[in-house]
Amino acid sequence: MKNLKNILFALTAFLFFACAGEKKTEEEHAEHEMAAPAATAQSKSPASTTMSNIGDVHVHIAYHSPGVRGRTVFGGLVAYDEVWVTGAHSATTIEFHDDVALNGKEVKKGKYALFTIPGKTEWTLIINKNFDQHLADDYEADLDVLRLTIKPETLEEVQEHLLYEVKETKDHEGVISISWANTKISFKIEEL
Repeated sequence: MKNLKNILFALTAFLFFACAGEKKTEEEHAEHEMAAPAATAQSKSPASTTMSNIGDVHVHIAYHSPGVRGRTVFGGLVAYDEVWVTGAHSATTIEFHDDVALNGKEVKKGKYALFTIPGKTEWTLIINKNFDQHLADDYEADLDVLRLTIKPETLEEVQEHLLYEVKETKDHEGVISISWANTKISFKIEEL
């Protein structure tokens, strides 16, 4: 067990420093993305990462990916109308290596926590300055950088494990999506 912890620590440190550059090639993204889940495959909510470039801006999201495992997720495991870490364990982090706009609203270069408030008909997406916290235990609304209201989509097939995706849709623009169970939310991202 101690060796596994040492390996996970070393892998986390490697992944952190590997993402320090401004622009990554597709091959570097693939290697980096594949390394994280393999090391924590025994966890019921394994550590995961997703990343991509939107124009010249590197976007990196680190989260823990819980599974549905036959449970009622939204309105059950995840309460409606309460701040959710949008993952498991530590706060989900989102990092922008340059300034961006999310649904047209500017967010400065930096590393942030990403929270949501799931609702039955709409969700609130929150970008918060305090990225180093456990769950939403230390969440403070006065540290919010941005809040967006998003209409959720219903998925035709169940997404077993929480999944974040960052995709460039055209030059300097893309979409970030979060899917789990039968629900998906998406928002636009633009390089500024």
